Amino acid sequence: MTLSSLTAISPLEGRYHDKLHDLRAIFSEFGLIRFRVQVEVRWLQLLCEEAHLPELSPLSSKAQSILNELIDNFSEKDALRVKEIEKDINHDVKAIEYFIKESIQHNAELTKITEFIHFGCTSEDINNLAYGLMLQTARAHVILPHLNKLTATLTQLAHEHAAQPMLARTHGQPATPTTVGKEIANSTARLKRQIDQLTHSPLLGKLNGASGNYNAFAITYPDVDWEKLSEKFMLKLNLQWNPYTTQIEPHDYMAEFFAILTRINTLLIDLTRDLWGYISLDYFKLKSFSNEVGSSAMPHKVNPIDFENAEGNFGISNALLEHMALKLPISRWQRDLSDSTVLRNMGVAIAHALLAYQSTSQGLSKITPNPDALLTDLNNHWEILAEPIQTVLRRHGIEKPYEKLKAFTRGQKITKDMLHEFIQQLRLPEEVKQQLLTLTPSTYLGYASRLAKRI
Repeated sequence: MTLSSLTAISPLEGRYHDKLHDLRAIFSEFGLIRFRVQVEVRWLQLLCEEAHLPELSPLSSKAQSILNELIDNFSEKDALRVKEIEKDINHDVKAIEYFIKESIQHNAELTKITEFIHFGCTSEDINNLAYGLMLQTARAHVILPHLNKLTATLTQLAHEHAAQPMLARTHGQPATPTTVGKEIANSTARLKRQIDQLTHSPLLGKLNGASGNYNAFAITYPDVDWEKLSEKFMLKLNLQWNPYTTQIEPHDYMAEFFAILTRINTLLIDLTRDLWGYISLDYFKLKSFSNEVGSSAMPHKVNPIDFENAEGNFGISNALLEHMALKLPISRWQRDLSDSTVLRNMGVAIAHALLAYQSTSQGLSKITPNPDALLTDLNNHWEILAEPIQTVLRRHGIEKPYEKLKAFTRGQKITKDMLHEFIQQLRLPEEVKQQLLTLTPSTYLGYASRLAKRI
């Protein structure tokens, strides 16, 4: 059976193939090879800049151009050539070194310094930086743009529906009213806080040899400050230098990064479940499209499938991210390979999150509040005004106000007339009674509208 979107085992490369183009160049095997080439080339270029390496000298513009083109014009054909070399020598990182040597052999200046490609490095010096660049690129060009789009949509909805009254439900029971916009603003504020943490979460890297001590570097060029040079290289890659490692960068920063992503996914699960529930209560209407089918048996149905799909993909993403956050910081002694296959699945975890972000955005584009249903629900629960009444009674020194309202309202269906009759019997100043008599479930909103508009 030939590999296609129909025969792919993973739905990421099957059913959802067309939705993941932005990630494919980053987290695929092609992407890993491309970032490895970038690291190897940039390391060679940096070494040639150093005055303390007498065998090397600053590269000519022609040589620099050749090396830069290896990065800028790296193609699938190039990646296939790397895989051919790997198949022959059975080592994926060494294949990168041989590919670069092969690619520059026509230039005499570069040919003289080919043995400085991968100079002093262990494979993990290249791999850890390649994975760091993967996360850096994915964060800047895929994850944050999608999350910022979600935040913008939620902010707009919060502002549009800031004043739309809605019955709140605590423990699933009718509670102090809020507004549609304020509840959306809550999720928006939570999301913004986590996005800020994700944006500033440091991405670390190391280049310090086989055990993290610069052994080969120091014995070959003892006069060079290799720590300083390693830190300089991290800065050039826009990564943060980690001075203390074994053979591998310990991946603690990845655990931190993935934990933030997990929190983002979790709070969006919370949002999608709430919206699903509100749609079920008819608080929101779903836009219908004539060509869509909601059920194979029930023609009337318009289902909240976008939020359901989002919840499912968030769950898969979190399961993988949580495993990575727990596993990756653990390595036996100075190095074991159990992290290798896990790292190769970073893109899978982020792809499921991306699908969920897309589904959430799609779902938000289809919903609109249902004012009639929202008002009906509020008017069916006048008992929620027991809270403001007993609070006003406290101010005016009425004995046991909470207990009075509890006896009157708890477990009972309270109507507007019943509540007004109760208010009339209270020993309160007349103007206070009138204030309470004008209060309705849909006007008892506190600062909800103000808070929603301020997000």
